Amino acid sequence: MSFWRVLLSIICPPLAVLDKGCGSIIIVFLLWLCGWVPGVIAALVILNNPNN
Repeated sequence: MSFWRVLLSIICPPLAVLDKGCGSIIIVFLLWLCGWVPGVIAALVILNNPNN
């Protein structure tokens, strides 16, 4: 995970997971709408997943 991905996930989480698939984008976007912190946490978890 690069520094720029982490920075992008802090600023705008849905943009950080664009290449991870439609489901990830939708989940992060909905959590981001509920609050900034849940969206950031979800984006960082998805980016840290070693299976992707």
